[in-house]
Order: sequence, then structure tokens, then C-alpha cells
Amino acid sequence: MPSLCRVIVPAVADTQLMTQQDYDELVAEIERLETVERFEIAERIRTAREWGDLKENSEYHDAKNEQSMLETKILRLRERMLRAEIHTGDSGGDVVGFGSRVTVIDEMSRELSYTLVAAVTADPGGGKLSIESPVGRALIGARAGDTVTVSTPKGDRPLKVTAVA
Repeated sequence: MPSLCRVIVPAVADTQLMTQQDYDELVAEIERLETVERFEIAERIRTAREWGDLKENSEYHDAKNEQSMLETKILRLRERMLRAEIHTGDSGGDVVGFGSRVTVIDEMSRELSYTLVAAVTADPGGGKLSIESPVGRALIGARAGDTVTVSTPKGDRPLKVTAVA
């Protein structure tokens, strides 16, 4: 009777939206880590091994720990690269979409401007809002003059779209 072999393949269902520039930066970061960083850590390990007894060699153990963290980081970045979905952006139209620069007025009459970006490059303090955030999702498809509602734990928050670029 033939034995059954089960192969578990991780699902890559969650795509990660990003621009071509984000993707290129990710590829460059992986390349740098796999070449320069790996070489530097390998050199540190080699040097520490030359110092003798590895059981009490803190430089060796530090370098090995750093190597482990580097390899984990590379794996996470490669996973992100595999899940990447390159999006050219919807900016430039009159409808809010990925890459759009949106100006809104909140209920306290404050004018706020956001650029809708991928989650990996979001920086709310810098005006870059994730397209996957509650505000980002509410703004998708809106036009200048529209009022959108964002649900928050303290209740609904209306935002009036004043400009889309």
C-alpha cells in the first residue's frame, strides 16, 4: 500500500498592495541584506571563532544571534515580496483611489490632507494614510463635495471631501 505524503503549502492569499517604487525598494533591501549584511555577520562569526573557546565567547554568540535575526528579517521581506501586488495608482482623476491626494474637512472644521498609500508605507503623521485603514476605505470612490462617514468606537465621524488630486 503506498504511503500518503502530505505537503503543507502556506497560502499566499493576503496580497500586499504596493507601488512599483515600494516593490523596487523592497527588492533592493533584500539584496542588501543578503549580500552586504550577511557577509559582515559571517566575517564577525569567523573572527570570533578564531578567538577560541566558543562556550564563553560573547562576541560569537552575539554574532550568531544577529545572524538569526537577519535571516528572519530576510524571510519576512521575501514573504512580503511574494504577496506583493503592484498597483500603478489611481491618482490624477476626480475619484479617490490608491495614490490620490485627498483634502477633507472634519466635524471640527479642521482641514486634513492625506495621500492614500499601501499599508507598508503608511505614515499618518506624515500625511500618508493606508488605503486599508478605516478612513482610507471610507474615502475610496468619493469625489470632491462628497461627505463620507467613518465608523469609530466613539461613533460615526463625517468627513467632507474638498479636493482630490
